Amino acid sequence: MDETHRGRITKDGIRIYEDADYAGMHAAGKIAAQILDEVGPLVVPGATTEEIDAFITRRVVELGTVSATIDYKGYKHASCISVNYVVCHGIPGAKIPGHKDDKLVDGDIVNIDVTVIKDGWFGDSSRMYFAGQPKKFAERLVQVTHDCLMFGIEQVKPGNTFDDIAGAIQEHAHKNRMSVVRDFCGHGLGRVFHAPPNVLHYVPMRRPGDSAPVLEEGMFFTIEPMINLGRPETKVLADDWTAITKDKKLSAQFEHSIGVTATGCEIFTLSPAGLFYPSFGG
Repeated sequence: MDETHRGRITKDGIRIYEDADYAGMHAAGKIAAQILDEVGPLVVPGATTEEIDAFITRRVVELGTVSATIDYKGYKHASCISVNYVVCHGIPGAKIPGHKDDKLVDGDIVNIDVTVIKDGWFGDSSRMYFAGQPKKFAERLVQVTHDCLMFGIEQVKPGNTFDDIAGAIQEHAHKNRMSVVRDFCGHGLGRVFHAPPNVLHYVPMRRPGDSAPVLEEGMFFTIEPMINLGRPETKVLADDWTAITKDKKLSAQFEHSIGVTATGCEIFTLSPAGLFYPSFGG
């Protein structure tokens, strides 16, 4: 049997994985999370994003995995490193928008996103770090973004819909007078990097009779809200990767890979050292 095509497909095109598949996702997710644990002490003023990515690239290989992002649609790095008002897909080694070069400065907020492949399974996670001492409003943005993710995860159980996840995220962001990025979303994964469904972090307008897919045991996907201090609109720069907030106000993101179980969900990318948040200060 072709391992890429195990399990059934729902009417919405979402693959339903089997009980034995959770172990593979946990193994891949644990390594992605371990790398994100290990990289924390490197996120300091004066460090370059190129140096941080070089460390990640080395650890991906040393831990017996393959980077999912190197050579993905021409991308050349084992991580995305997004600083301050970069929403996602920041390129290591490239000039940080708003900075002179790729060097971190005191007060930067930094998202690092890593995806590894372990025995054919994809482990995908990102989290926030502080370089030095953040401003209070930046620290609050990071806290609210983390909480948005966790409120979304609380909604993951059979019978709920993807709009329940989105609604919990959107409600918490708006309650804190922050906005939810609409141009990027979470995704299905498993034996592939990106697959249905698109996991929105806001509740879209729907036509009468149209509804969000219902969650079922065996669905694997990411939840990865990007929350902005200002407006939700984004712009992709000329490199065709780096996305920034149009108003150049700060953005933050946290991401976990999730599997739906009979009674709720399992998080595949939990931090082995308990550093998912806060993931700074050692």
